[in-house]
Amino acid sequence: MSNDLLPIGRFARLCRLSVKQLRHYDDLGLLAPAWVDPSSGYRYYRPDQARDALMVGMLRELDVPLAAIAQVLADRGTDALREARDRLEADVARRRHALRLLDRVLDEGLPETAVSVVEESARRVRTASEPATPTTIAAATGACVARLLENFGGIPKLTGLFPLDMADEFEVRVAIESEAGPDVLPGGPFAHALHVGPYEEIALTVHGVLAWFGDHGHAPGGPVREVYLNDPGSTPPEHLETRVLIRLEDVR
Repeated sequence: MSNDLLPIGRFARLCRLSVKQLRHYDDLGLLAPAWVDPSSGYRYYRPDQARDALMVGMLRELDVPLAAIAQVLADRGTDALREARDRLEADVARRRHALRLLDRVLDEGLPETAVSVVEESARRVRTASEPATPTTIAAATGACVARLLENFGGIPKLTGLFPLDMADEFEVRVAIESEAGPDVLPGGPFAHALHVGPYEEIALTVHGVLAWFGDHGHAPGGPVREVYLNDPGSTPPEHLETRVLIRLEDVR
C-alpha cells in the first residue's frame, strides 16, 4: 500500500461525503477506491480522486442521476448533463404549473364545473400518437399537433385523447377530423363541460367532470377528449376554449 493513500474516513472529510456514501458509490462502480485491504476490506483512496468525488457529490446535490454522473466521470458527460438539465427544467415547469393551479384554488376555491350530457356523433379521423409520462404530457401533445398540422392542417378540428388512468408511462393521441381518415372516434353519450382558459388548467375542468360522475353514480369511459376550439397562435391563453368530453359507459 502506498503511503500517499488516504483511509476512507479522511478521504470522506476531504470530499465532504460520508463514509456510507463512498461505500455506496464503490458498490455501484461509480467511484472505486485505489486500494482495498484484502484482510480487513478497508478502503483507501488517492488524493487525486478527490476531484471526482467532489464532482459526484455536487452533481448528486443537483439531482443528476447516477447513470449520468458515471458518464461525466468517463468524459462522456456533455450529453448526459444536458439530458439531466432538461429533466430538471421540465420538473421546474411542472412545479410552476402546480403552483399556478394551487394559487387559483386558493383564490377561487375548488371549481364548480357546469356539466351537461350531450350526444356525440361518430367521426372519422387521422391520429398521431406519442409516448408520455405525467410530466411530459404537454410536450407529447404538442408533438402530435405539430405532426398533424404539418400534414393535414385543421385547427380548430383537433381533439386530444388522454387515458383516464395516468400510469407512469402512457400514450397521448391527437385526432384530426378527416372524411378519409382510417380511424373512428366513437359516438354516444358524453358528459361535457366547456373549459375557458389556458390549456395547462384543463385538469381542473377534467376533475370537475369526473366529480360529476361520482355525484351522479355514472361510470366514466376513456379516453378523456379535449376538443380544441381556437388557434392558440392567435388566441390569448385566457380566452382559449376547450370542450372536455368523457363518455358515459353505463348509458346507451
